[in-house]
Amino acid sequence: MAGGRQNLRGRFVWSCGAERVYHPVRSHVDRRGGAAPFAVFKGCAGFPSMKNKLKRHYGRRDLHFITFSCYERRPLLASVRARNLFVKILGEVRERYGFKVVGYVLMPEHVHLLLSEPAKGTPSKVIQVLKQRVSRGMRSKGRKVRSQLKLPFVEKENAEKRFWQRRFYDFNVWSRGKIKEKLSYMHANPVARKLVKHPESWPWSSWSRYERGEEGLLRMDVVD
Repeated sequence: MAGGRQNLRGRFVWSCGAERVYHPVRSHVDRRGGAAPFAVFKGCAGFPSMKNKLKRHYGRRDLHFITFSCYERRPLLASVRARNLFVKILGEVRERYGFKVVGYVLMPEHVHLLLSEPAKGTPSKVIQVLKQRVSRGMRSKGRKVRSQLKLPFVEKENAEKRFWQRRFYDFNVWSRGKIKEKLSYMHANPVARKLVKHPESWPWSSWSRYERGEEGLLRMDVVD
């Protein structure tokens, strides 16, 4: 199981099975004049192995660290419009099914969410509805643009246009330490991918809620 610790030289040691990846802990000054440290991790903690069987463990009152990707890992969330639409629909689905959104980050070709179990249904149902609604929303938006512009969907003969990979990955999160670990990983993701130099410059994540106490594009839910 992946884990982390800080060694005597102030460098963060992140273990991925037998492999260890070393990254310096970076410190930045936020607008309040205080330090806002974050560590940039490589993707070892974010994606379970494709070879692993997908097992769902529900009913334990755990949070769920959920990862899913655009079709064939294509950057279908690369536009501001697509990411804003996703955030809007995520908020609507939360209200409908009664789950908590503890953290998130949207990347051009994949999504990470930290969610509670819903009051109605299961996390599997929530993700199914979320993906369907975003896909339909992108399709309906696309019809309003000029006909010569192609939709960001993949078309194949005798197949529907697809926006998402069919499966998603779910990791049960049961402790404060694990919550912090997953939030740190998500918030550092845009920096690790060199999309921005600091998490504050990527509004499609929960970073501002935890580092500045400010609600960003989507209200976060407090967990005990």
